Amino acid sequence: MSVSSSNLINKAVEQLSRFPGVGKKSALRMALFLLKRSEGDTIELSDALLKMRTQIQYCDQCFNLSDAPLCNVCSSPSKDTSIVCIVKDFQDVIAIENTGQYHGLFHVLGGLISPVDGVGPSDVKIPELLTRVKENDIKEAVIALSSTLEGDTTEYYIAKKLRDLGVRVSTLSKGIAVGGELEYADEITLARSIKNRVVIDS
Repeated sequence: MSVSSSNLINKAVEQLSRFPGVGKKSALRMALFLLKRSEGDTIELSDALLKMRTQIQYCDQCFNLSDAPLCNVCSSPSKDTSIVCIVKDFQDVIAIENTGQYHGLFHVLGGLISPVDGVGPSDVKIPELLTRVKENDIKEAVIALSSTLEGDTTEYYIAKKLRDLGVRVSTLSKGIAVGGELEYADEITLARSIKNRVVIDS
C-alpha cells in the first residue's frame, strides 16, 4: 500500500519500516525528516550506514564487533586482563559496559548451547574461550548469560571446563529476571548483579 504520491518515498518508507518497532507512519516521518535535512546530512548518514555494514569485523580475541583486528575493549590499557566476562552476544557487552561497574575483558560466544536445536559447544565460541584461558593469565571468568534453559545449560558446561583449568568462576547475582535477556535489563539492576556476582560452586 502506497503511503505517498512518490514511489521513491514509498520505497524509503518500506525499508525504514523494517526496523524493530517502526511502523509505516513512523517510517514516513523519518523519510520526510530526511528530505527536510540538507543533502549533505543525508549523504553522511548513508555513508555511515554503508561503512558500518561493509567494514565492521569481529575482534580476533573476544569476537565483539570491531573496527580493527582488536576491539576498543581488548586494546584498552585500563582493562583488567586477568578477568573475562562471558556473554552471548555483542548487545550484552554494550549493556554491561554501560553500567561502569565492570573493568575486565569480554568473550562473546555468539550463541548458546541448545541440544534441541542441534547447537553444541563447538558451534559457539567455547573452544576459542578455553584456548584463550589456557594461553593467557586469566584468573576469573564471570559468566553473564540469560537465565533461560539454554543459558543455564551453557553456564554449567563452561563452568565445569573452566574450573578444570583452575579458573575462579562466578556468575551474576540474582537480580536479572528468570527468562530475561541481559540487553533489556535496566542499568542499575545489571550493575548490582555484576558488583555482587557470586562464585559458582562445583
